[in-house]
Amino acid sequence: MRLSVLDQSPVSEGSTGAQALHNTLDLARLTDRLGYHRYWVAEHHGGPMLAGPSPEALIGPIAAATHTIRVGSGGVMLPHYSPLKVAETFSLLAGLYPGRVDLGIGRAAGTDPLTTFALQRDRRQVVPDDFPQQLAELLGYLDDTLPEDHPFRRLAAALPGRPERPVPWLLGSSAQSAVWAAQLGLPYAFADFINPSGADITATYREHFTPSRELSLPRTAVAVWVLCAPTDDEAEHLAASSRMTLRLLRRGELIPVPPPEKALEFLRREGRTVGSAVPGRRAIVGSPEKVRAGVEAVAGEYGAEEVIVVTITHEHEARRRSYELLAETMGLSAPAAAAA
Repeated sequence: MRLSVLDQSPVSEGSTGAQALHNTLDLARLTDRLGYHRYWVAEHHGGPMLAGPSPEALIGPIAAATHTIRVGSGGVMLPHYSPLKVAETFSLLAGLYPGRVDLGIGRAAGTDPLTTFALQRDRRQVVPDDFPQQLAELLGYLDDTLPEDHPFRRLAAALPGRPERPVPWLLGSSAQSAVWAAQLGLPYAFADFINPSGADITATYREHFTPSRELSLPRTAVAVWVLCAPTDDEAEHLAASSRMTLRLLRRGELIPVPPPEKALEFLRREGRTVGSAVPGRRAIVGSPEKVRAGVEAVAGEYGAEEVIVVTITHEHEARRRSYELLAETMGLSAPAAAAA
């Protein structure tokens, strides 16, 4: 089973977005040395908690700072963009870092409705919901398969990174994304940390998968929220920070990641105990042995060949330590180039 990273570039209370971005580079270097398979960065806009609105801008610096780990988007929120612009950007990255770039594609806005509207170039009306058409055009550029009579046909051959290309993935947390991934023969990554009821959805993807030119068999990854510490008690203590942010998020209140002590006081006022899960969310929290069992169970539940780990803590060192302990308990080994 492959183990990978999804980094949302969390901003801690008392810190800055700039520091969060430097932490992302630091964590990428660490996980590259530890033997993680890929490192994806997310896209979120307009909030104080996550400093990653532009994965395409982060991927280059991450790839330059690492050696063997694959790098990519988890994901680019395609409704905000021109398919051609996304194809050109990721073609450029693939040309610079051949064999290492992934293009994870999502449909969600990654923000609230007002910020979504602010991101629009043309604000005379709401952008149409034409994601399937956007996706088909984007893949047509990357694969050079646009129909001969398509008005943009010639642009596919002009992508700057050719002959290199990024590997496209479809991301999702609902049944519709699985249908599209299966129909198009794309690898599929499901966000269990958003919707922990997706095992049937990934099963549907595999059942209806149609082989494509690039992928003959279905490929499933599951993104899971994980926090590992030397003991269960310490892990639960650290996890309070994210539990507070998630509870406030559901009320429409966005905050930087608070220190655990502040979060625990908030949870006590809310009548919650240490270790009380956020309803509708799954988190694998605990000692290395407990976390390993949880990760393996989720991978088996989803039939996934790969687990993509999301970890948020107030202290960057605690996040680093979580990925170190996870790598150790899962038996990862450092690639030769990264070790050197």
